[in-house]
Amino acid sequence: MRRARNRLVSAVLACTALAAAAVPSAAYAAAPASPAQHRHRQPAVAAATAAETIRQIPLQGAVNVRDLGGYHTYTGGQVRQGLVYRSDALSRLTAADITTVAGLGLTKAVDFRIPMEVQYDGADRLPPGLTPTSRPVSDLGLYGTLVTVITSGDPVKQEQMLGGGRAEAYMRDVYRTFVTNPQNRAQFAATLREIADGNQGPLLYHCTSGKDRTGWMSYVLLRALAVPQETAESDYLASNTFRAAYDAQVRAGLKQSGRMQNPDLLIPLQEVRQDYLDAATAQLEADYGSFYGYLTDGLGLDLRTLSKLQGKLVR
Repeated sequence: MRRARNRLVSAVLACTALAAAAVPSAAYAAAPASPAQHRHRQPAVAAATAAETIRQIPLQGAVNVRDLGGYHTYTGGQVRQGLVYRSDALSRLTAADITTVAGLGLTKAVDFRIPMEVQYDGADRLPPGLTPTSRPVSDLGLYGTLVTVITSGDPVKQEQMLGGGRAEAYMRDVYRTFVTNPQNRAQFAATLREIADGNQGPLLYHCTSGKDRTGWMSYVLLRALAVPQETAESDYLASNTFRAAYDAQVRAGLKQSGRMQNPDLLIPLQEVRQDYLDAATAQLEADYGSFYGYLTDGLGLDLRTLSKLQGKLVR
């Protein structure tokens, strides 16, 4: 029975992924945000992205791959390009994608996914000689919840689990655990130390969608590099643009398959939103007093490490 259920879950997830994969990769980069995304986006996004060009790495098997470099700091510097990349899962890269990734010269790929995600989605497909570093960050059971919701095929249960603001509340709780969970803090801190290491070459980190755990990691790194808060928030919110076409296709596939009568219930789980990020930043202020307190007391980063981050990544 358990094997049969696993095959069913894998089939459902595979079908939705294949449906989404039918959208050309160029559409991912150019797709506008959906009306729901416009409702939750903040004005800072348009202003910041007009001044700062987000450097996407166009791939067919991943839609949210970006060079984190290019942003200006409020000290007059600029984040170096070609050193740190953020991404969604790399398990569906094509042969051409792998060639493109090989051209980035990566020396490390950090995977924030939990084992269940790797089990269902597959391990990263990477260039020869590059092995993913597993560094799981808890999603507070979000992936398991999605599997349960989708495979139930029960519209009443789906409404009970995700409707009435429950999905949004779940996401805020997920973000708070990025700050409160000691294991999560340790994983983020380890990644920052590696990025700061002068002997470490170009590094990529990712989760499943490249928006929540990866989004928080990127926000923290940019803030630590003295990138203005508004710019760091804009980088976080930009996942809505890069993921819009893919996520809409997933919802359409679920509706067509009969798995969900109202797949829009998933939108709060598929999107990034300012109030999710605010939940994490409010938590760090409550626990550590300030962003600097979070870096030093929460993540255990000393001044030498923070200085090395600046020296390596800001020119």
